[in-house]
Parts: sequence; structure tokens; C-alpha cells
Amino acid sequence: MVQPIGPLMIEHRLIERMIAVMKREVDRIDIERTPNAVFIDTAVDFIRNYADRCHHGKEEEILFRDLMKKNLTPDDKRVMDELIQEHIWGRATTRKLVEAESSYLQGDSKAVDTITELMRQLAEFYPRHIAKEDKSFFKAAMKYFSKDEQDAMLEEEYQFDREFIHKLYRNVVAQAEKP
Repeated sequence: MVQPIGPLMIEHRLIERMIAVMKREVDRIDIERTPNAVFIDTAVDFIRNYADRCHHGKEEEILFRDLMKKNLTPDDKRVMDELIQEHIWGRATTRKLVEAESSYLQGDSKAVDTITELMRQLAEFYPRHIAKEDKSFFKAAMKYFSKDEQDAMLEEEYQFDREFIHKLYRNVVAQAEKP
């Protein structure tokens, strides 16, 4: 039986791969002192769209939503709240990275340190966050759901994925259409 945490854990593997690339880029920037704006844009796009909107979207809009309806142990509730706060931190840190990149592109050479620090923070954050979910929280969370509830959540995740790309690019076009 595939549980609703299965696809989330698979998504973690792709996030880990991108984080490894980000770590290499931070090391390169530390040596060369020249951020690669194309890479930063790619990393930000990945974090915002895949890690946050797609992956965290399923966690928050499906798994956590359904868990909030359950009588969680205080420890499970605390961990879920921590995970939600970590998602918020990731969004804020990614936003700061975009701002630092913009400053750099406008000629602020001091922004290089901010860029590397923020990328380093994200690269250190995601493995810890993923480990918390994969190694403890996700499996503990499944005990609150019947097989039918898990199947319904899994189907909702699949539906989320089917609709995600269309919503994403409808928004892209809508933004492009604005005068």
C-alpha cells in the first residue's frame, strides 16, 4: 500500500539533489566572489515552485490540514507546528535571497556575502527539515489515519500534482498580461 507520505518522501530526494548543487555553488562563490544570477534564479524557482508550492503545498494543504482535524499528541502537534514555521522561514529566506541577488545585480558587491550566507542557510536547513519529516514525523502521522483516509489523501496529492503545473503557468501568463 502506498501511503500519502510516499510521494512526499520521493520529492525530498529531488530537493536534496538541488540542495547539493546549491552547496557546490556556495563553495564556488566563496572562491570566485561572483554569484551566478542564472543559477540563483534557477534555485529560487526550484525552491519556490517545487519545494514550497508543490511539496510544502501538499504537506500544508493536505497532510497538515487533515492532521489538524485529529487529536494529535502534544509532541506530534508541536512537531507539526515546527514544520509549518520552518516552511515560513524557508519562504522568508528565499525572498531575502531574491532581494540580495537584486542588490548584487544593481552593483552592490557587499551583497555577495549575503547571497552566500542565505544560500548556505537554505542548504543547511533543508536536510535537517527533511530528516525531521522522513525519520520521525511522517511515519508517526500515519497512525492517525485509516487506510481509506490515507487512500483519499494520496488521491488528493495526485490531483494536486495534476493541477499544479496548470495553475503555475496560468499565473505566469496572467502576470505577463498585466500592462
